[in-house]
Amino acid sequence: MLYPRSNHWEVGGRPMCDKCGCRVRIAHSIVSRFWRQFQTTGTDIRGFSSGRPPGTTSADDRYIVLQARRNRRQTAGEIARHTTQATGRPISRFTVARRLHGGGLFARRPVRCTFNACPLMKAFSAVPGTLELERQ
Repeated sequence: MLYPRSNHWEVGGRPMCDKCGCRVRIAHSIVSRFWRQFQTTGTDIRGFSSGRPPGTTSADDRYIVLQARRNRRQTAGEIARHTTQATGRPISRFTVARRLHGGGLFARRPVRCTFNACPLMKAFSAVPGTLELERQ
C-alpha cells in the first residue's frame, strides 16, 4: 500500500507512519538508525569496509616508493626499517614488497653479485685495458 506524499512526512521531518520500512522490508530499528545518522551527518552515504584494514597509509606508500627510487640497492627489509623509523609504526618487508610492486617497482632481495651473475662485470671483462684483462 502506498501512502500519499502529504501524509508521509510531518512538518518536523520525522516519518509519520511506522510502515515506511515495511514497504521495502526493512526493520524499523534500521530505518531509525539511518534517519538519526542522516540528521547528524547530513548525508546518506555509508562508509563500507570489509576485510583487513591496510597497514600503511597512502603517504606511507609514497614514501616507500620514494625511498626505493632514491637508493635502488636497498632491500625490502632495509626500506621497511627506514619506514618504521620514519612513521613509528612497524611495517613488514613483505608489505614493502607489495607496495613496491604496486608502484611499478620490484621487490629487492639481498643477492650477492658474482662474476657470472653480473652482466656489467662481464661487459667490463671484454674491454681491453680493464683490471680483469691486466690480471691475466
